[in-house]
Amino acid sequence: MLPRFFIYHQECEVGSEEDSKWIERESRLRKIILTPSLIIVWVLGIALAGTLGSAVAGGWFGLKILAVLGLTAYHGVMAGYSKKLARGERPYSDKKLRLLNEVPGVAAAIIVILVVVKPF
Repeated sequence: MLPRFFIYHQECEVGSEEDSKWIERESRLRKIILTPSLIIVWVLGIALAGTLGSAVAGGWFGLKILAVLGLTAYHGVMAGYSKKLARGERPYSDKKLRLLNEVPGVAAAIIVILVVVKPF
């Protein structure tokens, strides 16, 4: 959702009232929904790993952890881009942001498949 906000944000003029509204929206999305969700995922994931014991040694679990690490890095990149937009910088194109918007959905699909199929 955050990259979609960025697409709309980039269309407005730097320093305008609309620009400041988008900065506030993006900040609230990060602080109220995205970052707490990321923390909950990590806490519950570590708790699950602790209860699974030997199942954690399976390759599917390692691959799932890599996907979660990738999503954590993605969150960091998006948070950094949000701060760049707040400073008036716009380094990414709309096309790149539209592609970045698909990353969490693809990652979620991969994670679910790894949980259900356990291919390794």
